[in-house]
Amino acid sequence: MKKITHFSLVMFMAISLTYCSKEKKETTDAVKDDTAKISVNKDLSSVTWTAYKTTDKIPVKGTFKEINVLKANNGSTGVEALEGFEFEVPVSSIYSKDTIRDGKLQRFFFAVMENSMKLKGKFQIQDDSNGNIAFTMNGLTKDLPFTYEIDKDTININATMDLNTWQAQKAVESINEACLELHTGPDGVSKTWDVVGIAAKIVTSAK
Repeated sequence: MKKITHFSLVMFMAISLTYCSKEKKETTDAVKDDTAKISVNKDLSSVTWTAYKTTDKIPVKGTFKEINVLKANNGSTGVEALEGFEFEVPVSSIYSKDTIRDGKLQRFFFAVMENSMKLKGKFQIQDDSNGNIAFTMNGLTKDLPFTYEIDKDTININATMDLNTWQAQKAVESINEACLELHTGPDGVSKTWDVVGIAAKIVTSAK
């Protein structure tokens, strides 16, 4: 009788240890599954730009219809997923609700620069509200500083691009000449500004 009792106790302990070990592994796996599963949803994300004309600095807004992902990351948060995210934007997808303007931008602005039929960028997060995009245009890769705020699953990004940083003066002069009358204000001066506002809504989602 004692032998049976002892055997039963050993079996009970073995089963208990096996169960606890399995439960611990399942718990660990569950924690692992809950992390590093957030990524950028490019189909819901968008980028808009704001250029300026005339000395009154009248805004002209547009977007890009196509964003290609070159490198996507997963993270436990949306910001982690954005770190190191690389993208490519074909300038042929530019859209400002004016096909004539879009054609001019492609021919007299981007085409004037070197290797700029596709714009490229890589996100670098600095802290809780600032970052940089290593942005490639006109054959140059320069940092584009930005600020960001998080609203649930959306990261709202704002930046001001100084086109001189990418040595795009010739492209600015070219588009201004192509749009001479349209960029002339009441003062009779034609002007295309060398700064462009950039705003992006980066939507992240869990897998």
